[in-house]
Amino acid sequence: PQAPQAPHAPQHAPAPSPAVSRPPTLAPGPAGLTPVFKNGPRTPDRTVALTFDADMTADEGPRAAAGEHFDNPQLIATLRALKVPATVFMTGRWAEEYPIQARSIGRDPLFEIANHSYSHYAFTGDCYGLPTVSEDRMRSEVERTYTAFRKAGVDNAMPYFRFPGGCYDQKALRALSATGVTAVQWDVVSGDAFATDSDAVAKQVLEGVKPGSVVVMHCTRSAAPATERAVRLIVPELRKQGYRFVKVSQLIGAADRRR
Repeated sequence: PQAPQAPHAPQHAPAPSPAVSRPPTLAPGPAGLTPVFKNGPRTPDRTVALTFDADMTADEGPRAAAGEHFDNPQLIATLRALKVPATVFMTGRWAEEYPIQARSIGRDPLFEIANHSYSHYAFTGDCYGLPTVSEDRMRSEVERTYTAFRKAGVDNAMPYFRFPGGCYDQKALRALSATGVTAVQWDVVSGDAFATDSDAVAKQVLEGVKPGSVVVMHCTRSAAPATERAVRLIVPELRKQGYRFVKVSQLIGAADRRR
C-alpha cells in the first residue's frame, strides 16, 4: 500500500523566509534614553567607517529647482570604484529630491542608508544657525524620513539616526526613544563642509583617524565640493596604513559584542 501522503500545509502559511538578521543597535541608555554611538572599539583590528551626510533642508526646494546640486553622484561612483563600504545619513527631503539616487544607494550592498531627519532642522536651540524642531515634532521627523525612504524604494534603511549638526540634548534623546534608533555621532570631523581644498580635508581626516573611528563627511556637491577628491586621497593612504573600511553597522555590532 502507498505510504500516506503528508498533509498539505495550509495555503496561508508563509514561506520560510531567509533569516534576516536585524541590524545591530545599542541598548537604550539610562532611563530608556536613545543610545549614542561615537566610535567603535579601539582594537588592533584597524577598522574605520566613512559616513556621508546627504543634507537638504526642508526649505531648499526652490534652490534645487533653480539648479543647485545637493547630490554628489561622482562621490558615490568613486566609492564604488574604490570598493569602499560607507554609511549615508540621508534627510527625507534629499530622498524626495533624488529618489533614483536614493534607491540606487540603498540597493547597493556596498552602502547602507541611515536617517538624518526629514528637514535637517536642529533638535536643540543654537545649532549652527539651523531652524529648530519643536520637541513634539522630533519623533515624526524620524518617522517621516523612513516613509520618504520607502517611497523612494529604499526598503532596508538602518535604525540609525544622526542629529542635524550633531546637536542633541537629553530632551532630544528622550523624544526619540520610542523610535528605537541608535544615535550616531563621530570622532573625526573631516572639515569638508564648504571646503574647497581637498588636500586640507584629507590631512584632517588622516591625522584624526584611529582604529574604530567614525568619520563625518558630506554627500552634497554644493555644500562640500572637495569631498570626492579628498576621498581619493584618504582611501589609499588609510589602506596603506592597514585600515579596513566598514559600515557603521559593523562597528556597532563589534561594540555590542564587547559589552
